[in-house]
Amino acid sequence: MAQVELIMPKMGESIIEATILKWVKQVGDKVEVDETILEIATDKVDSEVPSPVDGVIQEILFAENDTVEIGKVIAIIATEGEEAIPQATPSVAQSTTTSTTSAEPVTASPQTAVAETPLTQTVQVASEGRFYSPLVRNMAKKEQISQAELDRVPGTGLNGRVTKKDMLKYLKSRTAPATNGSVKPQPTKTAPSPTTTATPSPVAASVNGAVEIVEMDRMRKLIADHMVMSKHTSPHVTSFVEVDVTNIVNWRNKIKGDFQQKYGEKITFTPIFMEAVTRALRDFPMVNVSVDDNKILVKKNINIGMATALPSGNLIVPVIKNADQLNLVGLTKQVNDLAGRARKNKLKPEEIQDGTFTLTNVGTFGNVMGTPIINQPQVAILAVGAIRKKPAVVETEYGDLIAVRQMMFLSLSYDHRVVDGFLGGSFLRRVGDYLEQFDPDQQI
Repeated sequence: MAQVELIMPKMGESIIEATILKWVKQVGDKVEVDETILEIATDKVDSEVPSPVDGVIQEILFAENDTVEIGKVIAIIATEGEEAIPQATPSVAQSTTTSTTSAEPVTASPQTAVAETPLTQTVQVASEGRFYSPLVRNMAKKEQISQAELDRVPGTGLNGRVTKKDMLKYLKSRTAPATNGSVKPQPTKTAPSPTTTATPSPVAASVNGAVEIVEMDRMRKLIADHMVMSKHTSPHVTSFVEVDVTNIVNWRNKIKGDFQQKYGEKITFTPIFMEAVTRALRDFPMVNVSVDDNKILVKKNINIGMATALPSGNLIVPVIKNADQLNLVGLTKQVNDLAGRARKNKLKPEEIQDGTFTLTNVGTFGNVMGTPIINQPQVAILAVGAIRKKPAVVETEYGDLIAVRQMMFLSLSYDHRVVDGFLGGSFLRRVGDYLEQFDPDQQI
């Protein structure tokens, strides 16, 4: 009987692990090619993992709510029409199994079937019946945590199971290794320098009957972690310009009906802004980069991420690949398609990865400007504000006049490690120039 390993797929740049939300198929269930086997999630996207072959689920190696590294084997599928003997799906208290991992998923052909050596399940159980994954056991061993102390670690997984995050949180607050269940002071390894300052502990919030406690959902927790990481990684600087987009507004109002009739798409301002951004990135390629230690990685492809609000209030950033190679019609189709599927949770993993620059439209919420946080590992993000009618000075052949114009603010947050004020300010001004130079007589 041939077997195929189902691998935890790569979900995006800088993503090293994903959480199993739900097993759609169980041990013994038949699956067809491209049929969904499980649902997974990262800090960027929820996604479905399809079957690479026709077969039967022989073994499930991780439980729901487990966080699994990219490239790990998460299930075994029996192929060649031979059904596997059904066995119990690992409970939430049981964790990983020992298995051979592969960097790439196995293809669907019989020639790629892996060896038939069965995978032996290893379950770590405490004296009181509590289960621990090998990862948690290894962390405890490395940090010299005794069994008695490990049994006292609070678990947030289902049925009180201890997860990797629980261990990391516990280790941050732990001051000394435990021996025989007792905690002893740990000697200081190095003396702090005179300039070292202690980080104050967060003050506990005062809670009374007038306070409602709302638990963060999984995606909000992940977004929060990603935002804090970005601020710790990059020294943020934000520059602003105000631009006159009257020509753009008048042109869109004039052609939007014909545009939808001709192309079957509603044209918004977003693809117009995106077109200006791609032109400016070609002019200033050192904004289209990322940082790797002391090296600057200049990206040859211009892949624009667009921050999209979800019905839950969270955000996701689908990416338009090679956006500089698309005309306004192509950009419109891509923007509408990705935004629509993002709101329905239908994005594919590859559609939220490899972005090199991000655009966020804070004007959608009526905001005139914003100071967005950089979407790592990128080095810049542009926010476009609400378009408002304002009196402005207009230069004419008869002299300067005051006129009502459609004005908006652009704000660029950039990583000051590699983007200085001159580069960031020049790039932002170039985006504004392209918007102001928009041809109101162009045909669709």
